[in-house]
Amino acid sequence: MGGRRLGGRRRAAAGVVSAVLAVTVSGVLVVRAVTRAEWWQVRHTVTTVPVAPQADVGPPPGPLVTSWQRSAPVHRGALAGYNSVAFDVAQGQAVVASGSGLEVRDARTGGRRWSYHRTGWTMLGWAATRSRLIGYFERDGDRGERMMVGFDALSGAELWRRTDELPAAVARTTLRWPAGSDAVLTTGGDRRVLYGRSAADGARLWTLRLPAGCRLFDGAAHASGAVETTAVFALDCAGGPSRLLAVRPDTGAVRWSHRLGSAEAPEVTVLDGVTLAEDGTALRAYRDNGEPLAEWAGENVCGDAICPAVVAEGRLVVVYRPNGARGGDRRLEAVDASTGRVAWRRDAPAYAAMTAAGGRIYALRPRLSAALLPAGVDVFAPDDGAARTVAAPFAMDPELDGARPWLAAAGGLLYAAVPTAAPRPGGAARLVALRGGSAGPGPAELGGTPPGDWPDACALLQRPDLLAAHLDPGSARPGRAEIGEETLPHPVSCTYEAPQRPAPPEVPPLTVAPSGGPTDVLSGAPQADRAVPEESASPDRSASATPHDGGTPGEDGDRSTAEPGDDGRGTDDDEWGARSLTVTVKWVAPTGQAAAELMETLRAVQAQARRRTDIGGDEAYELGPTAGTIAVRVGRSIVVVTAARPPGAASRLARSAAMTLSRPDRRP
Repeated sequence: MGGRRLGGRRRAAAGVVSAVLAVTVSGVLVVRAVTRAEWWQVRHTVTTVPVAPQADVGPPPGPLVTSWQRSAPVHRGALAGYNSVAFDVAQGQAVVASGSGLEVRDARTGGRRWSYHRTGWTMLGWAATRSRLIGYFERDGDRGERMMVGFDALSGAELWRRTDELPAAVARTTLRWPAGSDAVLTTGGDRRVLYGRSAADGARLWTLRLPAGCRLFDGAAHASGAVETTAVFALDCAGGPSRLLAVRPDTGAVRWSHRLGSAEAPEVTVLDGVTLAEDGTALRAYRDNGEPLAEWAGENVCGDAICPAVVAEGRLVVVYRPNGARGGDRRLEAVDASTGRVAWRRDAPAYAAMTAAGGRIYALRPRLSAALLPAGVDVFAPDDGAARTVAAPFAMDPELDGARPWLAAAGGLLYAAVPTAAPRPGGAARLVALRGGSAGPGPAELGGTPPGDWPDACALLQRPDLLAAHLDPGSARPGRAEIGEETLPHPVSCTYEAPQRPAPPEVPPLTVAPSGGPTDVLSGAPQADRAVPEESASPDRSASATPHDGGTPGEDGDRSTAEPGDDGRGTDDDEWGARSLTVTVKWVAPTGQAAAELMETLRAVQAQARRRTDIGGDEAYELGPTAGTIAVRVGRSIVVVTAARPPGAASRLARSAAMTLSRPDRRP
């Protein structure tokens, strides 16, 4: 009897365990099914609205105004180094590619056409060929779970997907990998084989095994590139220098191959008929058949980024850094693509990007002029390189990460992409479509503003303001600005110094400390333990601070340092310390609205920008981690005041400058 009762209990317990296991397994399967279900992971919109291609032409030389703009947040995924936002303009559409997915807009209006995003996944690559777009996604936290998806570029309709292969040599700075002739190039896990797949249905077209001992670079900044007829890859070859391999995307046939000068991953740019590669020893150009076209030797010939280059009117136009050049010095050179002869060359600024359309070349310069706020665009013809500089209606800082500065031209518009620090903390990339604006009463270099409208920077602060700040009104150092052939009639910056203090008394001789080291006779401590102030440099002559110091981007700031003769023992003037102040008229826009929009772009490129309502004017911001830099807008004028010491000096003096500008007789 007892045995039967015990057996029944065991069977009941086993049944309970089985039920629990069944429920648990079912729950796990349900959770797994739900977490991998497409219905909640994918946000996919499509369109049936047709779009027409744009003509291959940009805006004419002259004032530029914003037609439309959009901001794309940087997706800070788990995989470091793949946080870029990239852009393309083709077939009347503007493509925005980032770790969050694909977004396609009407290139004429900026209106949304279609998009594709996957929750819990990161897009680590994209490719484009003809009317196809391909995206490569990996699940966050599990790189083994991957997906390659093909789309119709005009409607956004999904065409195919695969889960077995990797994109061939994604460029980390743009997330793009090679495709052309309606084929997309992929590889396996060991990166020793190239595959060609149809961009229309994903079917394999061809297979190419790479040379023995060579494989594709993984995670390089820009070790591949393509146009429709040629895809070029940098190969990492064991025991030797890297190589370039050019193939036909549609058949996999090898077009040419070359050894480079070092084992580093080169920066590769593929243009129509020309391939460029910079490997730390030289920048080399090759024709479409692989023949060498030109070479520029130097370890740092491209600086910290890729050398901007275009092909226009049968000429390769490239920006490079000559041997021995200073940091910002560059040279612009045009090489005849058929003969290899240099057609012309000239000195140039450090252009951030270039593009060509309609027989014109457009080059983006981070600063219109060293002391001024807006970026600039140089427009020139390929035949002689004579440039006309015009103001861009935005500020930029090319040192920010998240997007490599980029240019394209089509349909009479010029498209520019620049990185921004806002929204914080990840930052974003701003895409701006620019069109030609109406000619104003002033030159295009100044956005149409007459030069006489610019106020004199040395007249913005009155003598009582300077004396109250312990600054010498007679120490004013004016700074002027030139833009192209235009020279502004009044100083755009003015730097004031503190009055010179008497030289300190001669330091008495040192006595010998018991330990044998020199001793400060005033304190009795060994001199090794005494803080010795460094000899200061003269104040910087530029008109504003760097973005990291809280000022406008791309310039060196005025930093307060100990004056020669300050022995650190203290004076009645210690509260103020060694100091200087700079007031700069950063820009005078043709309208107040244009100035407000430019002010917003200044705020967007700052790591820290806090609105101040106590300065006056129309709007003001405190830039940087301290209150040493204040930017204030009064009507059409933007003024920046930089004063590191004492605390609050920049605010008080910016308020005074704003009051001066607000007077009816001073407003432009």
